[in-house]
Amino acid sequence: MTIDIHDFHRAAVETPSHEDVTAMRELLVETLESGGIEPSVDDIGNVTATRGSGSPHIVLNTHIDTVPPHIAYERDGDIVRGRGACDAKGPLAALLAAFFDAAVSNGRLTLAISPNEETTQTGGAHLAEVLDADGVIVGEPTGLDVCTAARGQFEGNITIRGESAHAADPASGKNAIRAATVVVQGMETYDDEYGPGEHDSLGWPTLTPTLIEGGEATNQVPGECTVTFDRRSVPPESVDTFIAQVEEHLYQFMPRGMDLSVALARPDMPYPEAFATDEDDPLVDELQQASGGDVRPFGAATEASYFAKSAPTVVFGPGVLADEDGPVAHADREYVNRRDVETAARAVTDAVSEILG
Repeated sequence: MTIDIHDFHRAAVETPSHEDVTAMRELLVETLESGGIEPSVDDIGNVTATRGSGSPHIVLNTHIDTVPPHIAYERDGDIVRGRGACDAKGPLAALLAAFFDAAVSNGRLTLAISPNEETTQTGGAHLAEVLDADGVIVGEPTGLDVCTAARGQFEGNITIRGESAHAADPASGKNAIRAATVVVQGMETYDDEYGPGEHDSLGWPTLTPTLIEGGEATNQVPGECTVTFDRRSVPPESVDTFIAQVEEHLYQFMPRGMDLSVALARPDMPYPEAFATDEDDPLVDELQQASGGDVRPFGAATEASYFAKSAPTVVFGPGVLADEDGPVAHADREYVNRRDVETAARAVTDAVSEILG
């Protein structure tokens, strides 16, 4: 069975999934069941469905959640606007159509859809652990280009501890905010000493202070200060190695008698690490030939990084993150071209059929 890709896309965009994905998941499950497929839903809320058996095993992944707020479906010719139009209900419609249409006679094809890519990403991380894929296509708005690499993204806190005192006698305390100024300066030199260097396709990593908080009263020397940072990594840096090394690097800038520690902002949640898939991999070649798009890095962190640890992984789909007029994905003007959704579906269908047909 095939699906009416535009009917599904419209129903998906019309279904809010920015606060609760239940209705969107039900739409996906019902669509699969109507096509004779029995999907499963795990404890995290991932939806999986499989055709065929054995290997090679290709996984099609994207997500059903969106950022807030919900924006109603609107169509003007081939242009569809609304929340999730391109991120990522357009890619979802394309992957779902390919899941039904691809020839699968030699191996296995799994549709694996996560519920929380825009927030905690626990769904995608879990799927990557339990699915033994030989290749993964992750649906995101890439403008029909085949994206083989992306930076990682970590968020953390640098906590500086000094000693409170009366502001009338600042020398009797140890000012944590004052120490933060040299720590922030020290962040500028981290990559010179510890960084992985410039990546061939992703360029240089970045380490950016984004928030600062400290002090309890206007007439008190602050005894503690926290600097929050954003790290955009490149291979082969891992999150654990980075946290340990940045703490070691920054500690040398601390004034005597003061302490510093570095920790992830969400230590119990997964963080996407940087990845790069070989551009000569057969999955890349088949999808590039089928789509006609360029091979390039992707401009945002995605759940692709979890799959890329154990299988060749590409990011691909209709729509764009931004155009010449500004942001598209996550913006109030989010849109996708219906023809691009069709093209993406055909490209994934053809690529999967070449590998599994």
